[in-house]
Amino acid sequence: MSHDSSLNRSTLAVCAGRPAPAPGGPLNTGVSLSATFHAGTEANYLRQGGSEITRAFEAALGELEGGRALGFSSGMAAIAAVVEHLPTGSTIVGPLAVYSGTSMLFDEQERLGRARVRRVDISDTEAVLEALRLDPAPDLLWIETPTNPTFGVADLPVLIEAAHAVGALVAVDSTWNSPMVLRPLEYGADVVMHSATKYLAGHSDVLMGALVVADDEVFARLKARRDLGGATPGALETFLTLRGMRTLSVRMDRAQANAGELARRLTSHPSVERVLYPGLPDDPAHDRVTRLHDGYGAMVCFLVTGGSAAADRVCERVHLITHATSLGGVESLIERRARYAVDAANGTPENLIRFSVGIEDVDDLWHDLQQALID
Repeated sequence: MSHDSSLNRSTLAVCAGRPAPAPGGPLNTGVSLSATFHAGTEANYLRQGGSEITRAFEAALGELEGGRALGFSSGMAAIAAVVEHLPTGSTIVGPLAVYSGTSMLFDEQERLGRARVRRVDISDTEAVLEALRLDPAPDLLWIETPTNPTFGVADLPVLIEAAHAVGALVAVDSTWNSPMVLRPLEYGADVVMHSATKYLAGHSDVLMGALVVADDEVFARLKARRDLGGATPGALETFLTLRGMRTLSVRMDRAQANAGELARRLTSHPSVERVLYPGLPDDPAHDRVTRLHDGYGAMVCFLVTGGSAAADRVCERVHLITHATSLGGVESLIERRARYAVDAANGTPENLIRFSVGIEDVDDLWHDLQQALID
């Protein structure tokens, strides 16, 4: 059931994807733990695209993003569906600094001879435009904004228009934002990707991904890729993700408020060389994010004095904050990203700490950071 387009997205997060009202009927779509259905129609689990709860999740996310959503078994499955549905020999323009899984997938496409990848600084608009103008014309522009973990922010309207002018499909990884902060389809993007494991589900207990698509033909191609590749999500995972989305707005509000305050405090700490957070007025991405986004997000990165060893010590010393790989949950997570070879090779500074700010009390988080940063 679709809703009035004038509704605020915080309201849609609560009410979208519900069953049609009926006397005595449930408020929530139930979980059907069955992969087999009685004969009598042409439909089966594959053609249906999963269970009713999967379609409820897709309806809700579609309303939040302003398109048609597809659930996937993981964020990587969603990324792979976009990349691997391209014909062999395609050209991709993508970010230099990018989520490590995306980077490795691009490398594998090149190794197999399936695609050519032109890597650019996605925040350098002129460099991206130049890459789009080169022969052969690209088939896909892959945008991650902000880039993970170095906070490059793309000028979406300009890049999308230029990519479409040369016939390229535009896909945007908007995992760091959620629909509460950015909706790339409104700027003309063709596909939006979410690792639903992160902010959408929000509780670090789900592995799931999603694509949201503007065009029916592109939707059909990507759905076929998902179904034939066996990447349909499970019913329980979809239920948990949809349940998490009901509190997406309030979680993002609290996490962003915490992130902004902690970023400001970190800028004056003597053990911190630099803070990357677009909510800071002097951040290079501040003006662009202010113009294009509805918030500054809940991810903060900071560089500590003393190199990689000092950064590792900070991650080992935290008590309330969890030293772990992931982001977007209610709990705060921290890690040194350059300990991974792929991140280091993509230019991540050795002393950069990625901080996924959760919804705990901000002063409790700050006290934990302070004691961890003391030499």
